Amino acid sequence: MAHAHNHAHSDAHSHVLHEGAELKAAARDALEKSGQQWTTMRAAVFDALVQFDRPASAYDIAEAVSKAEGRRIAANSIYRILDLFVGSNLARRVESVNAYVANAHPDCMHDCIFLVCDTCGQATHIDDDSLSGNVRRAAEKAGFAAARPIIEVHGTCADCAGA
Repeated sequence: MAHAHNHAHSDAHSHVLHEGAELKAAARDALEKSGQQWTTMRAAVFDALVQFDRPASAYDIAEAVSKAEGRRIAANSIYRILDLFVGSNLARRVESVNAYVANAHPDCMHDCIFLVCDTCGQATHIDDDSLSGNVRRAAEKAGFAAARPIIEVHGTCADCAGA
């Protein structure tokens, strides 16, 4: 399922960063490709997720979807959808803050490196296949199969550091 990126030219990898309606279409395609239905509820959750400029918790998203739908949506049903999104590469979970971000290139399988600001909560996702590749190789050396590194670095973002 995961396709390995073997880049001789590690930083020259060009992937499309989707936004707006284009991102929603890419997400729907990726979900349907994984054999899942793009339901109105899933679409509503995805819409809510992309509106946040920082990682959103299931409760944040439940709140936003409830407001948009005009009815109470339980965080439990949101969790199930978010898990599905993570499994289908539509979203990523920032483990250390238990929150989610939309994946701007759902058609690309990448390892995750998040820079998480402890001041404002912003999480910047970076792709550095050489760094995560080293982590994967170390994991495989230790006998781990199909490791997909998720690396989270906590600190202060440039905006907060400059403030």
